[in-house]
Amino acid sequence: MTTTDRPDASLRTPATDHQRYEVCVVGGGIAGLCAALSAARHGARTVLIQDRAVLGGNASSEVRMWICGAHGSDHKETGILEELQLENLYRNPGMSYAIWDTVLYEKARYQDNLTLLLSTAVVSLTMADQARIASVRAWHLTRQCWIEVSATLFADCSGDSILRYSGAAFRWGRESTAEFGEAHAPPSADRKTMGNSLLMQLRSCDPQDHVPFIAPEWAEVFGADHPRVAQAQPAGENFWWLEIGGEGDTIRDADAIRDELLRIAYGVWSSIKNHPDGRGHAWQLEWIGMLPGKRENVRYEGDHILTQNDIEECGIFPDLVAHGGWSMDDHHPAAFRHPGAPTIFHPAPSPYGIPYRCLYSRDIDNLFCAGRNISCTHLAMSSTRVMATCATLGQAVGTAAALAIRHAQSPRGILHHHLWELQNTLLDDDQWLPDRQRTLPPQMLGAALTATHGEVQLLSRGCDRRTASGHQAWSGPVGAQITISFPDEVALQRLRLVCDSQLHRAKRMPCSIPRPGHHESLPPCLLRDARIERWDEAGGGWREIACLRSNRRRLVQLALPGRARQVRLTILSTWGDAPCRLFSCEIGLADRREAHRIIDWPATKLAAATPA
Repeated sequence: MTTTDRPDASLRTPATDHQRYEVCVVGGGIAGLCAALSAARHGARTVLIQDRAVLGGNASSEVRMWICGAHGSDHKETGILEELQLENLYRNPGMSYAIWDTVLYEKARYQDNLTLLLSTAVVSLTMADQARIASVRAWHLTRQCWIEVSATLFADCSGDSILRYSGAAFRWGRESTAEFGEAHAPPSADRKTMGNSLLMQLRSCDPQDHVPFIAPEWAEVFGADHPRVAQAQPAGENFWWLEIGGEGDTIRDADAIRDELLRIAYGVWSSIKNHPDGRGHAWQLEWIGMLPGKRENVRYEGDHILTQNDIEECGIFPDLVAHGGWSMDDHHPAAFRHPGAPTIFHPAPSPYGIPYRCLYSRDIDNLFCAGRNISCTHLAMSSTRVMATCATLGQAVGTAAALAIRHAQSPRGILHHHLWELQNTLLDDDQWLPDRQRTLPPQMLGAALTATHGEVQLLSRGCDRRTASGHQAWSGPVGAQITISFPDEVALQRLRLVCDSQLHRAKRMPCSIPRPGHHESLPPCLLRDARIERWDEAGGGWREIACLRSNRRRLVQLALPGRARQVRLTILSTWGDAPCRLFSCEIGLADRREAHRIIDWPATKLAAATPA
């Protein structure tokens, strides 16, 4: 036997790569991505562990569910989600899922302070003690090695709540009406959930090119009178109702659920494509998923459990950190096999508040949660589970985790000692908190704004979107100028702009493949290029200190050098022929930590619901 025939000892036993971070986010769906980005941007050394080769979860190219959120033209979720979607409009006008995957990938891969581990599945964990996770152990599929990640804080954004093996309290299934007084809950509690869906995407074609679809032999066959299939139409349909699994276990039975969904999906498409009325002749099957999208299984228990009643009362919480506004969209557990309507849309107000106390475990001291697994009842989850809402939950958790690292606090400690800082940081990062006013930076308290066009007072009210009370954006043509004047010379540090990105536009990826020549574009009123100048007292003129080029963000933050008594912004271009529209134009602190007061939240307001 030669030396080349003799396997190296290191190849017989998988190696273990030990890594240490401050924040470990498990799950790279929209919630986990927003959590990891927010934590890293606020200074915490962060790792994002994702078991798939792409990010986005149900919104990725593997599942292709569109991102839904709060109802109402001015209630769209902003923050990191809007940043991702605007970048996608810029990079991906044809709305290709392959490009969308790379938009999400590059945001994580090239974010400072963030390590991305793809194709890495967490399989176990170790505890520091009964109430703290010490590390997680994951298998890297492509490197074929173990990765052991130790961290101070953990955020479970996996959907399936893999970190429940820490012993954290959790719920599965539907609560009874009696437990929380929820009118829409069943009389008796059970373990039934909403099911999984397998989506299809179609491409339009010339009806003259129709070729009958030959289904595989194992596909289910549906008669012309099937109550669901008989009504199916191909145009504008993402086939979300191809759903099963809610009567079983969507984790344990995952393979069997996938196999049944494939049989159903190919049978449904065969029925549509070959229908005698010709409804499928103008469509071709472009793509069918192999990875079912999940809606529900494990939900953690936090210091508060969000309920149907909380939502219907608009979620008025002192610790509001995110908002929802999707209907309570409750799918029947039997789903496709249910003879009646596949879902009931119970009304929900939009917006309603979601409290911070739902975003961490009540009994594991260093565990956050974000996404469809937050602390809520089945009925509340039927609304909070949609991905735009999950994005805001993820951003709130990532921000809270970074603050917890900065102040050496637990998740619950942030509630009691740094809640105001958390809320104002989220507002400063353009995460809308209904009925919360953003605190203006200290430099702006005595500042005066003037402009060559428009109502300039709209730019310094601490409100960054159109509201029911009538708040509007400032509007000015290309060439318009806004000047900020201070009583005395101030350190400039940071320019903060909030642009109008047309929140009435969903900006979501499509359910059908766009027609040839389809082109999405950035909002025409979005600021593209600008010049920033300060008044030079010594020289007696304006001096350029920064410029903005090809901006495609709603929230713009530019570092500014030096000191001045006046700063001027000149609009050079937008992304269309519309005037520029801005909600905010402020000079603020470069290090936003200096602007946040540390306030102890009055214990009497939370004592009844929160452990000490």
